[in-house]
Amino acid sequence: MITLPAGLLMLYKITFSPYPLTGDPVSPHHDALNAIQAKSSGVAASCDHPITINFHTDRRTHDGMPLLLAMAKDGQLKSQFETGTSNGGLTAFTGGERWRWEQRVFDGSYDHALPSQRPKYGALNVQALPYGASPRFGSAHFRLKAHVLARTTFCYPDSFFEPEHFATHRHLAPLIDQLNSDDCDPLDAYIEAQIHGPLSLQQDVEALVLDPIYQGTEIERQAQQLPVTLEWHQGFALSIEKMAQYPGYRGAQFIEIARTIAREGLITAEILSHAIHHLGHDPQDIKKVWHYLARFGYPQP
Repeated sequence: MITLPAGLLMLYKITFSPYPLTGDPVSPHHDALNAIQAKSSGVAASCDHPITINFHTDRRTHDGMPLLLAMAKDGQLKSQFETGTSNGGLTAFTGGERWRWEQRVFDGSYDHALPSQRPKYGALNVQALPYGASPRFGSAHFRLKAHVLARTTFCYPDSFFEPEHFATHRHLAPLIDQLNSDDCDPLDAYIEAQIHGPLSLQQDVEALVLDPIYQGTEIERQAQQLPVTLEWHQGFALSIEKMAQYPGYRGAQFIEIARTIAREGLITAEILSHAIHHLGHDPQDIKKVWHYLARFGYPQP
């Protein structure tokens, strides 16, 4: 047996580790995967459903950089703990609800982890939806490569609802059965994915799929700077007339907001972006308008 000096041993770990070490030589990812493996049930089987990560392409970082340009600069996707932003809840900080949920579910694996080591969130596209598995979080999505499944854990429903059922990628059948039998809002009908380890745009992302409302715009030009294939889905569009049929969905006040920003009686993802960045609307209000657009504004087969 060959014994390496301490300095060379650490260099070996940094060079050949499957995950880049960013300060802590002990990676928490394997412990987290083992924690969920112990909570998985059912017969092991392969999975051929892709993971998607929905998001809004028009958003900016805390320092004002367009999100897509920040991604191009970083070359990887970051966790909520790194960015301080989210298209869902804003509780990704030490002691926050997201931190406590990860502590409970992953048996403390991430208690001492750096923000860059924490999981990234997406959803399993069981229904092969062209706009991604969880459109409530945005009109665009990244579709991840199949090899990422092996280091991903899953739950149903979304972690916001404090789920009790978890799985690794080889034990998804019980979660899929639960999803298929559940009668819930379509925006909540997805299996959440927690991706452990880094997410490289070049190595781990198969494609970026955009709303065609952004074709020929600055969003498309920014997206072309990413080292991924660019694709388009059919696009979201919703008439105020149709939206007004569902005042109880998110609230009549959000229908009125949509009415004030609509163009020719329609709202689109680009119109909602304009409302935030140029008309000064509260992003939390526009998020509720987006829920209407995501729920009722995609062409039905």
